[in-house]
Amino acid sequence: MIKPHGSDELNPLYVEDEQKRAALLAEAEALPSLLLNSAAAANAVMLAGGYFNPLTGYMNLADALSAAEKMHTVDGLFFPVPIVNLTNDTGVTAGSRIALRDPNVEGHPVLAVMDVEAVEAVSDEQIAFMAEKIFRTLDEKHPGVATFTGLGQTLLSGPIEVLNFSYFKTDFPDTFRTAVEIRDEIAANGWEKVVAFQTRNPMHRAHEELCRMAMEQLDADGILIHMLLGKLKPGDIPADVRDAAIRKMVEVYFPPNTVMVTGYGFDMLYAGPREAVLHAVFRQNCGCTHLIVGRDHAGVGDYYGGFDAQTIFDEEVPEDALELEIFSADHTAYSKKLNKVVMMRDVPDHTPDDFVLLSGTAVREMLGKGIAPPPEFSRPEVARILSDYYQSLDAG
Repeated sequence: MIKPHGSDELNPLYVEDEQKRAALLAEAEALPSLLLNSAAAANAVMLAGGYFNPLTGYMNLADALSAAEKMHTVDGLFFPVPIVNLTNDTGVTAGSRIALRDPNVEGHPVLAVMDVEAVEAVSDEQIAFMAEKIFRTLDEKHPGVATFTGLGQTLLSGPIEVLNFSYFKTDFPDTFRTAVEIRDEIAANGWEKVVAFQTRNPMHRAHEELCRMAMEQLDADGILIHMLLGKLKPGDIPADVRDAAIRKMVEVYFPPNTVMVTGYGFDMLYAGPREAVLHAVFRQNCGCTHLIVGRDHAGVGDYYGGFDAQTIFDEEVPEDALELEIFSADHTAYSKKLNKVVMMRDVPDHTPDDFVLLSGTAVREMLGKGIAPPPEFSRPEVARILSDYYQSLDAG
């Protein structure tokens, strides 16, 4: 199986040993506490599951600035975004041991224990520098910029030991999986070549066929449909609705034992190209050999060019940085001439009238009115689940 990123073995930061975990929980009750923001909590969950291998905790300021500017730490570890614990709490001191509390679970239980190696003040200029490098904009209307620049200006760095997976295991017991669990399942299936498909949205016909095309062209053993389960911007479809729609599509339209439907506990960055590279890092940690990168991957609004998330791998990612390979996808649409979904670059003889093209906005409006999108765009079983959701919003 493909090696994890940056090490021979995966190094998840979740404390598996029950006795050790119980002892840490007991110790944590007597430690000074820090209530994390959702971004830092999501980073802890990803570290816990082995997704951010080989990191052992939160980056210090030098590494964060280096990752933002050059996509590697000061020591040269390739990492495309800073993994940080930024806070407004200035009461923490270097050398202390603290309990990190979960902002997303009622009662704010302890999520992790941290050995604080450094407490560093981050200037407005440094926050702006990192944000501009990560998001390619400083526009406060960009949801990722708005979140990042509001996290705080005190950076706490050091190793962590994670004691649970926040709300993800309880809210999504059938879907949330760690990188360790995904690797184990890939091995149990005997899959060698595995294609990952990233999504924060339900999957329509174009997405479904894109997975099928990648699997066929790469002669892959299986597909990992890997959905984000954390915080999204207003208007995005909730994870439980998306999960139901994707599972129905896989159940009806894919052969048995060819698709794993899973999810991961992270808040969406909307960082376009940089987030695509982060997706590649943690899919390699999952054991995937390929990642589908399509049009406007991890984008939002008009902040990124349609294929910037592909060109970053050619222009900015060093050749030896990742073992995982990218499957670059073009615009996909339903061809009326061929009666199937195609990548538009593969049919140069087509005119615009030969395609069925619908905007996401148009589809949402149709679903909200109880009108099924055309079957060329969305499977009826999927459309029914989404229509019920949109109509429930209108009824509310």
